Amino acid sequence: MKTLRVVSLVLFLVAAVACSGSDGASPSVTTAPPPVSPVSSAPETTTTPVLPPSPPASAPATKGETTTSCVSGWVTPPKDSPRYLQPLGIIRRTSGVQGPLVVMDMRYFTGPESPPSDAGYLLMIERWYVKLYAKDDPAFQGRFLVEARRFGRGLSAVAAYDTSGWKSPDWIGFQFNSGDTTLKSYPGLPGEWEGMPYDFVKGGGGLDFPGVPAAVVGCLDGT
Repeated sequence: MKTLRVVSLVLFLVAAVACSGSDGASPSVTTAPPPVSPVSSAPETTTTPVLPPSPPASAPATKGETTTSCVSGWVTPPKDSPRYLQPLGIIRRTSGVQGPLVVMDMRYFTGPESPPSDAGYLLMIERWYVKLYAKDDPAFQGRFLVEARRFGRGLSAVAAYDTSGWKSPDWIGFQFNSGDTTLKSYPGLPGEWEGMPYDFVKGGGGLDFPGVPAAVVGCLDGT
């Protein structure tokens, strides 16, 4: 199973979290009890092959209108465009996944930081929602939130492939913990994770604000 690290991107840790082309590690903070527990490390006696996910009954939408909860609307970037390939490169770099990635859905949208800030460079954060699986390793499948700021970009949260929308406790972020760097696997999540898991939708891991602001949370409706 491929390993996967998520870069925690939070406002008050911005200087330490910045990741510029490689996996980042944010400082350790007081962490609330994790919303999920790791899978037991006991040896597996049998292995059932994981089949590729079935395609959706209908093609996903490719554009969303501007609303109060999706301030700039959202769009699916053209395939092979830099805006389409950028989040895939970030997912590859942070996970180490090999081979082709089969993208089932992608949305690109912009909006402010969470929590909102008056700082000019935090007024327009690029975000991608990506649902995909690895063609050569269908066990690697999930839903990803990628974020890009002026000072860095990274993979911020992940959810199991068979979840939907933007709701708690599906989306998990991982807060770096220097006291425990053991990689662990979690039910439904691809790969193995280092750090303390927390609810990215409601906030956690010592953070009392959600990972995505109200101004863009509607961009994930219908995913």
